[in-house]
Order: sequence, then structure tokens, then C-alpha cells
Amino acid sequence: MRKRLIIFGTGDIAQIAHAYFSNDSDYQIVAFTVDSAYLGETEFCSLPVEPFETVAETYPPSEHSMFVALSYTKLNTLRRSKYEAAKALGYPIASYISSRASVLNNGRIGENCFIFEDNTIQPFSVIGDNVTLWSGNHIGHHSTIGDHTFIASHVVVSGGVEIGEQCFIGVNVTLRDHIKIGDRCVIGAGALLLADAEPEGVYVAQATERSKVPSTKLRRI
Repeated sequence: MRKRLIIFGTGDIAQIAHAYFSNDSDYQIVAFTVDSAYLGETEFCSLPVEPFETVAETYPPSEHSMFVALSYTKLNTLRRSKYEAAKALGYPIASYISSRASVLNNGRIGENCFIFEDNTIQPFSVIGDNVTLWSGNHIGHHSTIGDHTFIASHVVVSGGVEIGEQCFIGVNVTLRDHIKIGDRCVIGAGALLLADAEPEGVYVAQATERSKVPSTKLRRI
């Protein structure tokens, strides 16, 4: 029998979570939940939406698990607070780990993690609670990903890297081996870090500028 699951959220991330859990997990999604102040439609993905304030009465924690499907809003603070609120209600917290991810760290992955396809998680690495790894990342050996962190796609985390809590790591970032990324850091798309990053730092790669030559002048394309 499949385990019964409630998803917190009714946005894009929740819709994506519904697709992944429905097609590649042991869970059966039975409902969604949001705070009553944000309750619009009473149905989402053809399932009922229950106010979070009463969800434990309708779907008791003794019979259901919960997954918080939120993005990195407010540097992951919102996802963290709802994850902690779900735990406080007594819900077992689910994680989704794609069957097409290469997980080689003996399952050292925390609660409420969202691990997409084509991630490679090497031996002796540790993934904390409430971590999102979008598709196609490399998490090197002996690296640690702190709680409540969001890592976008095609990030290379080399061996022995320590990433703190509530960080955001953008697409195509490269982190060299044995560096430390402090808590609440934002590392923008395409950045290359070769040294430690202080907490609450923002690191942004230089954007590509438009050429002065218009495309209509390029004869070889």
C-alpha cells in the first residue's frame, strides 16, 4: 500500500512535486494545503486543498506524511518556516529522491529534500534537511550541504566543500574543492568560487554584454 502524502503549496513547485511523487515514489498524494490567508481555489491538480490551520484534523499525522513544496523565496526562509510548522504538527516529513539520480552516499539525505533526476551525489557527502537539488548537479565526495539550501541546475560542488544553511546556488556555478560557503550566501548563475565565502555574501558573475555588431551583419550564421 502506498503511503499517503499531503503537499504544502499550490504553486509551480507544488505542481512539479505532484508530478514527481505521482510517477516515481511510494507515495499517494491525497491533498494539498496552504495557509488559509492564501486559500483561493479549493482544488488543485484535481485534489482538495485544505487550510493548513485545520489540516491535521482532516488528514491526521498518524496516517499521512507531508512534503513542503516551496521555492527559495526570502532566501529559503518561507520554506524553512513551513517545514518546521509541519513538523510541529507531528507530520512525518517526506523527501523525493529521483530514481534517476546517482545516490552513492548511503542515503545520507535529510527530510523534505527534493532531489531531481541526473544528480550525482558522491560517497561520503551529506545532504541536510529541506534541501532542493534541481536537475543535473554534481555533489562531490566528502561535501556537506547545509539545511534549507537550494541548489539550481548544473552546479559543480567539488570534493570536501561545506555549504552552510539557507544558501542559494545558481545555475552553472562551480565551487572548487575544500572551500566553505557561509550561511545565507547567494551565488549567482555562472559564478566560479575558488576561496571561502563569508556568511550572507552575494557573489555574481559578470553578465555577457550585447555585441555592438547586430546579428544581421554576421555573414557566417
